[in-house]
Amino acid sequence: MALLQINFYSETLHRKVPVQVILPIDVSPGNTEPYKTLYLLHGLTENCMAWTSNTRIERWATERNLAVVMPSGENSFYVDHPFGSSCFGDFGAYIGQELVEMTRKMFRLSTDRADTFIAGLSMGGFGALRNGLKYHETFGYIACLSGAIHIFEYPFDDPDRNIIGEDACFGDIRAAALTDKNPRVAAEILFEKKRTDPNVSFPKVYIACGTEDYLLKANRQFAQFLRINGVSVTYEEGPGKHDWDFWESYIQRVLEWLPI
Repeated sequence: MALLQINFYSETLHRKVPVQVILPIDVSPGNTEPYKTLYLLHGLTENCMAWTSNTRIERWATERNLAVVMPSGENSFYVDHPFGSSCFGDFGAYIGQELVEMTRKMFRLSTDRADTFIAGLSMGGFGALRNGLKYHETFGYIACLSGAIHIFEYPFDDPDRNIIGEDACFGDIRAAALTDKNPRVAAEILFEKKRTDPNVSFPKVYIACGTEDYLLKANRQFAQFLRINGVSVTYEEGPGKHDWDFWESYIQRVLEWLPI
């Protein structure tokens, strides 16, 4: 297993971006089988080194022969910020398209949807849900830990919704709530696609949140929303706050849930 730090110029973000990659190194003669891949997103104020700095994800990926790709999200909530209107760029297209395409060119990664997973914590949990649903043809499995989905799950006048200015990432928040930046809308768009095309498949979803986490209600609500609409969703709660102790414990449960 190798731990790689790479930088490349992103056409969607209009700048060089850092990415950390955990890559299996199987030197068995004649082995050309591509690796199953987890695109793993960090939370607010962190970067691409967060998961390897705070958990044993490298060890657990090694044990499973799993490639893990960890980009930097730059407090963007992993949604679209059209270039010219902000300095962010289109993080949705970066995560859901460009990053996947680029890493598949660089490394021996599976191009099969069933082998391609997306997960994240807090802001990254939001990003995993939103982009896993929007780019459902790429990702077969979505995992959200303590997802910061309160932005659209809680009423606009709820003091627990815009705690540290999250709204600023979405521009006009009320207008954004009606678009696929809102994971509920992204899901509803996919529900409609499934109704008209039997070949469309909804990703399998895993959601977990700590019982002492201030985002618990939002995660419960979203899991119930998916379940009511017939989605294969695994929802778990357990003792824990909005911290790395909970995420280190539950990323192991995500790896057990994924088909690896």
